[in-house]
Amino acid sequence: MPHIRIATRKSPLALWQAEWVSAELTRLYPDVTTELVKIMTRGDKILDVPLAKVGGKGLFTKEIDEALLDGRADIAVHSMKDVPTELPAGTSIRVHPEREDARDIYATVTGGDLDSLPENATIGTSSLRRISQINAKYPKFQCVSIRGNIQTRRNKLGTEVDAVILAAAGIKRMGMEAQMHGYLEVADVLPAVAQGTLGIQTRDEDSVTNALVDKLNHVDTSDRTRAERAFLARLEGGCQVPIGAYATLDGEKLFLDGLVGSVDGKILIRRQVVGLRADAADLGVQLADEILDLGAREILQALYASQST
Repeated sequence: MPHIRIATRKSPLALWQAEWVSAELTRLYPDVTTELVKIMTRGDKILDVPLAKVGGKGLFTKEIDEALLDGRADIAVHSMKDVPTELPAGTSIRVHPEREDARDIYATVTGGDLDSLPENATIGTSSLRRISQINAKYPKFQCVSIRGNIQTRRNKLGTEVDAVILAAAGIKRMGMEAQMHGYLEVADVLPAVAQGTLGIQTRDEDSVTNALVDKLNHVDTSDRTRAERAFLARLEGGCQVPIGAYATLDGEKLFLDGLVGSVDGKILIRRQVVGLRADAADLGVQLADEILDLGAREILQALYASQST
């Protein structure tokens, strides 16, 4: 049986995710052997600048793409919220295992909810999506950019900021729920596109590896991800823009919520479309077009212009 080399970032969460995929492959195929190919990406190296100001897509994936393309790795494991909607030719996100909790989660210096914080409390997050929605819901707070892995950002609580907001999926995967104090519900703060979802990227021509990883695919997660990423692709957005989306399923029916907001939170354009899961990608495009026509086009154009200066 084959030996599968798994490309991954070096952060503790990324390594956990790659180890999980490795364990699933060896569970399904006891004769398969695996190894991790640990890669430092540009996004991992630049920690003193807010992500939105670093610029460029693929901050956390470009070097991993290269390892896959030049044959150093056979598959790559990604957090899908970091993956650009355009992939290198000859590769695909082949598989999505079952999605983890897509919500955001927070910890506060008070140990209570965000409403327990005083006026002008500082909220640590580098996500423009979170900043936009927090500014809209809690205008009395000040958002402060923080970078680093999950534990590093959590440890800034009480020293640099009064609250930190992180992705619940990573917190749960790392067993850190006891260090957090509450969730931001989807009704209040829409998650990032494909937040909580893993993607396994392969070379299209590698039929042997593709057949092996296909058994890790979770159909519901794949359909939901397809809708959310089609929405993002139509908006031509990366992971550092104030865009949120979240798809749910009820049988064959798919519900897709999408949002574009101004960073200051003064404008939030949020809408929902409903259709068949078979039309997931078309629904993503439909929702994006609707939101663009409602004013998102101008918001995004202004944001991209400011980021390029």
